[in-house]
Amino acid sequence: MAGHSQFKNIMYRKGAQDAKRAKVFTKVIRELTVAAKSGLPDPDANPRLRLAIVAAKAVNMPKDTMERAVKRGAGGEEGTQYEEIRYEGYGPGGVALIVEALTDNRNRTASEVRTAFGKHGGSLGETGSVSFMFDRIGLVHYPGDVATADEMFEAALEAGAADVTSDEDGHEIRCAPDDLSTVRDGLEKHFGPADAARLDWRPNVTVAVDEDAATTLFKLLDALDDNDDVQRVASNFDVAEDVMERLSV
Repeated sequence: MAGHSQFKNIMYRKGAQDAKRAKVFTKVIRELTVAAKSGLPDPDANPRLRLAIVAAKAVNMPKDTMERAVKRGAGGEEGTQYEEIRYEGYGPGGVALIVEALTDNRNRTASEVRTAFGKHGGSLGETGSVSFMFDRIGLVHYPGDVATADEMFEAALEAGAADVTSDEDGHEIRCAPDDLSTVRDGLEKHFGPADAARLDWRPNVTVAVDEDAATTLFKLLDALDDNDDVQRVASNFDVAEDVMERLSV
């Protein structure tokens, strides 16, 4: 099971997701606020805000909660100012990790991320230390029941996508970063709103990880996921299915 696949059923985390709903909301609200502040409050004229709204709907965020976050950002209210930061480093087994954060306190976030890496057998590096092992892509995802593999492939090709993978977890459509809005809009005409549409990191090389290293790596990923400032983590681990099954027990 490769770490770059956002939509695979990563079993070791499945049981913890419900308990983290509030944390997920915190992260999405933060992105809505920053997106609204970075451009117009109209999602049709602000691609980042539109993507943030898609993410909010995907986690069943109430409409009034979304609207308050957008108004807060659009109104330019005095108060919390968020900064986008990217951290890069290595986890157990030599796995490369890219951590994207939105923070109102750079020193606090850097300290917490560094502590998580150090506690779980990893080490932070300089910017650019691992990103060369990843490609920046646009990613759109649909549930499997919205279309057949052939239907999705044809629509994605027409919309300007570069690649499509369809399996039991759904349809993953990839494109150049600059084409994300065009591809998303083209697919939306055929299949309605996607359940995810965003810029992502896709590894161009993966690292096989044994069970011992995977156990510690997953603790690191959970620690990062628990941090309210961390928005997304990309990694290039590759763990065998039988190991995943044992670790999920």
